[in-house]
Amino acid sequence: VREMSVNRRMVIKSAAVVAASAALPRFSRAETVFAPRPGNWRTFETVLRIEVAKAEGQVQAWIPLPAVDETEWMRSGASTWIADGAKATAVADEKYGAKMLHVVWPEATASPVVEVTSRFQTRDRFVDLSLPGSAKPLSDVERKFYTEGTELIAIDGQVKEAADKITKGATADLDKARALYEWVVDNTFRNPKTRGCGLGDITFMLKSGDLSGKCADLNALYVGLARASGLAARDVYGLRLGPSKFGFKSLGPATEVVTKAQHCRAEVFISGHGWVPVDPADVRKVVLEEPPGNLAASDEKVAVARKTLLGGWEGNWLAYNFAHDVALPGSKGPKLAFLMYPQVETAAGRLDCLDPDSVKYTIKAKEIAV
Repeated sequence: VREMSVNRRMVIKSAAVVAASAALPRFSRAETVFAPRPGNWRTFETVLRIEVAKAEGQVQAWIPLPAVDETEWMRSGASTWIADGAKATAVADEKYGAKMLHVVWPEATASPVVEVTSRFQTRDRFVDLSLPGSAKPLSDVERKFYTEGTELIAIDGQVKEAADKITKGATADLDKARALYEWVVDNTFRNPKTRGCGLGDITFMLKSGDLSGKCADLNALYVGLARASGLAARDVYGLRLGPSKFGFKSLGPATEVVTKAQHCRAEVFISGHGWVPVDPADVRKVVLEEPPGNLAASDEKVAVARKTLLGGWEGNWLAYNFAHDVALPGSKGPKLAFLMYPQVETAAGRLDCLDPDSVKYTIKAKEIAV
């Protein structure tokens, strides 16, 4: 009797697996799916350490802190820091609320060092765009805020002309958002030679015809075109934390060292559905970097990424903020297009955050069992 009972449970379990599998997209060569769904929250911890190699006069640093709290996908927790001999203060950008740690060392500090530990929770996102939604609409103030231009993300001129052409004939928010997403995926490409995550100067991209770059370029182009089309949209600046559980090697770091894993995503507000995740830049990343590399647009991995990244994203990623044109408090330098990298300034000026010879920093991330 016991053997029959066990066998019956195995049959039931197998049937359930088959039914679940039938509902998900399949790969013929890659035995995986890409189907993020909201589930259990995951707790992560990051440790960022900066050592300033070229300390001249007074040294300052600005370090992004998790500042996004969204009911469905991000809970920013507490941050702590060690900065011996320095004054360290948590401050926020007035317009966007982007949080940062501002550290000031006294003059003649030989080797300025700061270490920041942040803990937070994330989870997968999925918005089913095939079903009607009942999300609360944005207020007039919110809509105005997320449809205006920034210093690098224009919403007029050539950007407006391109947006009108791409969305011609579309009237519903979803139709416009989808048309723009497909256009960005089809017409841009990831350039491995672009420094960091790019600049996000979309007017230059359209005027020059050079639609290459990395996430801060390609997703900014989507946001600008969306805003020029009357859709509220925003960039979300953050950091990849760990490997993709869906097997995409290009969409997550392989080790706990995530120093160069910064990644910008985007959101667009669609009537009925609310804020919807989009990431055309990651589709192009899959094309270029997913093994064996330089995949065709028709490759099944590309196809499933393209389908998933309009409406969903995986929670192996930290969102810092939504900020543009960030003025660093106490800085003598220009505004930042966005705050995603730690910044350091000495009496000689702002150092290149992408140059390890002038700013040595590391970021490590790990998942915490709670």
